[in-house]
Amino acid sequence: MAYLRVDNVTKTYASQKALDKVTLEVPGQSIYGLLGPNGAGKTTLIRIINMITRPDSGEVFIDGHPLTREDIGNIGYMPEERGIYKKMKVGEQAIYLARLKGLSKADALKKLKFWFDRLEIGSWWNRKVEELSKGMQQKVQFIVTILHEPKLLIFDEPFSGFDPINVNILKDEIRYLNKQGATIIFSTHNMASVEEICDHITLIDKSRNVLSGEIHEIKDQFKTHTFNIAYHSETALTSILNPSDYRIVKQEKLRDGFSADIQLLNGTTPNRLLTQLLPKIEIVAMQEILPSLNDIFIEVVNNNNRSAHE
Repeated sequence: MAYLRVDNVTKTYASQKALDKVTLEVPGQSIYGLLGPNGAGKTTLIRIINMITRPDSGEVFIDGHPLTREDIGNIGYMPEERGIYKKMKVGEQAIYLARLKGLSKADALKKLKFWFDRLEIGSWWNRKVEELSKGMQQKVQFIVTILHEPKLLIFDEPFSGFDPINVNILKDEIRYLNKQGATIIFSTHNMASVEEICDHITLIDKSRNVLSGEIHEIKDQFKTHTFNIAYHSETALTSILNPSDYRIVKQEKLRDGFSADIQLLNGTTPNRLLTQLLPKIEIVAMQEILPSLNDIFIEVVNNNNRSAHE
């Protein structure tokens, strides 16, 4: 069941349409990727969900009811442009922001100690924010975003400025929060990270939702029925396979054999491919090649651009 539903939301700034009848559903306790090129409308949608701005038309529902100001307390939002005060001490600021979220000072201190220890930044408690590296500042921002344990967490480019080690730490924390019951949306250009931790995605391009669904279903939708085979033989595959049923996309010699990517045409099955090859060559391994999210992203956006110019 959808915890967050965006229903035909449209938003225009002057003559620029930022969102055009965007609809999406974020399942409860999912990790949901919000994707799109720069300027596609992602940040506008996030601002509408946080009631920072209002849509011109359409509506947002949370937990089955129309979104209201009272629901904002159950949302944690970490924007791409960080909002912590550089001249304040880290601990002082963290307590201040936690109090704004409704925590008592005692609860704030208890939870902050847990998270500062967990992310190994306790030694920075009495340092000014401006003395921290960008990555350290983002850890502080992350902590104050999640501290009040909101049911919905929204991260806009959460991995920006992090080295690979800290990116992995943040991914682990996102998974941890999700297991604790949070529904998580994050917007990023890092397709590999989306592929690694998301259940569902929506791709927005030119202010419209152009692709939504579960990742495994989307990959299945865009697959090209291409298989990689590793084999031992000097026999040319072109002498075995009928070009009307198979297309050899790529072929290369490996240190201990050969590899080929073969696309099946005209409804040809993997079993039929094996039946053709096994009498002639020794098959070591066979695996279907599924498109990466990055490949799908590029294909959908390019197709959308071509459609817009036709």
